[in-house]
Amino acid sequence: MNKLYSFKYVLFLLLTLSIFSCDDHDHDHDPEPDDASVEYRYLRVLISDETSSSLSLVAPFSGEVTSFEARFPKSALYTTESGRYAGIIHRENNLTEFFDTGFESHGDHIDVKGTPKFGSLLGESLLPTHFKSKVGEVLTFNDGDGTLSVGYESDIHTVGAKMATIDAGLLKHHGAMATFSNGTYAVTEKDNSIAGVLPERVKIIDRTGKTLHTSSIATQGIHGNATDGTYAVFGSASGILVVENNGEQKLIDHPSGFGSAWFGSILETAYKGKFIGYTAAKGVYSIDVTNGTVSPIFENTGIMQCKVSRNGSKIGVLLHTGDFKLFDLNTLSLLREGNIIQATETTSTQKPQMELSERFAYFTQPQSGELIQVLLSDLTKKETIKVSSTPYRLALIGHESSASH
Repeated sequence: MNKLYSFKYVLFLLLTLSIFSCDDHDHDHDPEPDDASVEYRYLRVLISDETSSSLSLVAPFSGEVTSFEARFPKSALYTTESGRYAGIIHRENNLTEFFDTGFESHGDHIDVKGTPKFGSLLGESLLPTHFKSKVGEVLTFNDGDGTLSVGYESDIHTVGAKMATIDAGLLKHHGAMATFSNGTYAVTEKDNSIAGVLPERVKIIDRTGKTLHTSSIATQGIHGNATDGTYAVFGSASGILVVENNGEQKLIDHPSGFGSAWFGSILETAYKGKFIGYTAAKGVYSIDVTNGTVSPIFENTGIMQCKVSRNGSKIGVLLHTGDFKLFDLNTLSLLREGNIIQATETTSTQKPQMELSERFAYFTQPQSGELIQVLLSDLTKKETIKVSSTPYRLALIGHESSASH
């Protein structure tokens, strides 16, 4: 090899290495421009099926759909506090399992920790129904015996891990619980002072089940609850029951003209001390527990579903007519509205389900086996994604971020 050829060869190698070195740097460290008309790269939609054990994991950013097999069909899906995992409740099969996106948030970026898969942690309890995830815990209220089951997100991949039982001496009932930031729990109690399955009281317990603060208010039935860490709010036929982490309790009156109607669903928001109350008999309202006020957001008796966005700043309302309305939860003002899906009969046994991210609304279509994705900034822009044959429930898991490390 002559000297000139040798020099050219070495120069070629150096240039090639330089090019690949720059390419690796760009790929690993420089985030892509964030297009607000595209879903975040690390957000996923998990969908269970009514008639099969199929789970569909949808990556809206790419349109990719991956199928997994849960243990049973017709499961309820919930997002854990970190966002990385989904809690999968098989109520009638007395089982709770967990699914991992593999996406770990580090604030300004997301790390990929393996591929999507099921975790090892299991909850085995009687009729697990109500799910919550706060302060690193995952928690179910078990209607079959009135106990709680508790585990930790950090144990989801611990082989052989089982959720522990908290027995607070409660009678079995259709109940609920809320976790305060100090690690205590507000739990419903049934004392049989009213007929039926609903509880009448709420008390505060610790992780051992010991009562820290007894109930000071009896109601005519409780259903639905939410917490901001300081206040736990419960829907009640006697009024809106507010329980503070120090044990104080009070009732906020329903708006005038409610009659026998009351909020069977309470939702959390991004704003401290502010919650959403929903009843199909009246509509959707904002509850300010500090001021003790209830303000209408949308009054209508044709609502099929209402959901708060993943970041807690907006609420979407879906009517049986197929119309959709988007509201800002800070100002309570209407942002956008439009007809999104076909009308659904009020007598339908399986209705479309809805979840909202910061950028999109997602709607299941049980009859066609599809997921509809709608851009919130322009409701005319829709995408249809084929999932399982009879989609049942959905949850947004992962993170609203496109930044990698």
